[in-house]
Amino acid sequence: MPETLRVKTWQQFKELAHEKNAKTVVYVIAQGIPARNHTGLKLILPAEHTQYIFTDSAKGEKMRRTGIPIRTGNKGNHFLTDQDVIDFLKTQLEINGLKIFSYWTA
Repeated sequence: MPETLRVKTWQQFKELAHEKNAKTVVYVIAQGIPARNHTGLKLILPAEHTQYIFTDSAKGEKMRRTGIPIRTGNKGNHFLTDQDVIDFLKTQLEINGLKIFSYWTA
């Protein structure tokens, strides 16, 4: 059974992705606080015998650690978009051929 390790900083997650020669990153956009907002983010880096997990949460109009923008819907609910997360990962990780999946569609 694979071991699960929590990664505390975005920089550490980024370094692990390069060190482990990442082929895939999985992300989860989840409910934050208040519950109607979808502003919780988990990034999962699967590697041999281990999966590394990085979490981020909202602070103001962006995510606390990654700086991904938080959108506001017509009813005032806050949320992250799949495309913003994917674009962030592609530009920050700069790994050719990296596959990025939403946990809900993987």
